[in-house]
Amino acid sequence: MNSFRSIELSDEMFEQSGLRFLTVKTPNLKGRGDICLYVPKGIKNLTDLPIYILLHGVYGSAWVWAMKGGAHVTAKRLMESGEIRPAIIAMPSDGLWGDGSGYLAHQELDFAEWIVSDVPKAIRENISNASEKSPICIGGLSMGGYGALKLGAQYPEIFSAISAHSAITRFSEMSLFVEESLESYKLRNTENDVIDLVKRKVDSLPAIRFDCGVNDELIEGNRLLHSQFKKLGVNHEYEEFSGGHEWEYWRKHLKKSLYFFDIQGRN
Repeated sequence: MNSFRSIELSDEMFEQSGLRFLTVKTPNLKGRGDICLYVPKGIKNLTDLPIYILLHGVYGSAWVWAMKGGAHVTAKRLMESGEIRPAIIAMPSDGLWGDGSGYLAHQELDFAEWIVSDVPKAIRENISNASEKSPICIGGLSMGGYGALKLGAQYPEIFSAISAHSAITRFSEMSLFVEESLESYKLRNTENDVIDLVKRKVDSLPAIRFDCGVNDELIEGNRLLHSQFKKLGVNHEYEEFSGGHEWEYWRKHLKKSLYFFDIQGRN
């Protein structure tokens, strides 16, 4: 029994590099949503594999973590070398609203629920290596880092770990990247900075790490969030590296997220 009115899953006969593509129709988007998946080869008898959700930034879609970030190549290398255990890498679209939905609940469309509910459900129901027992971690870059931090903090019962690269940390920072006015988002909630969600869940947060490049325009926001976490007593890891807001940085540091997710799964 599938929960979605319509489903299209790519045919293994034509898939390349372990990438699979899944499209489902959901009321949360009032239409279809796409998910790019990396499913390790040669593990057909393995079930309950962890699901690592990677959220993209503005302007991108379900393909961008793989086709610009090489996420599946990094994951395959780490799995084959035994540095991390097999896992499903899930790379959904943000819902394709404007330059970026922010992974937020708008008045008419719920991009948060798409990620939190629909994406895991679609994977569990259509990929045999996943199940209700599969632990779920969430990460992302830029707007996707914002989504990972917010959704991970808001739903600690769903996500085991959070990792963010070059994250937007305050909703106002979306204006640095998007053409749409922030008023046009018509958000359901009034508190949409990462720290707002963290304050509500201080005692139940998943494991958290985040990093930012020292030449990134978002560095001050990341440093502020790190300081706020310390004042609240939030256990977390924060790192700074050379680099800016660019794919070269994200490709290089994605392994930090994958290592972190794998370590949390061993604890």
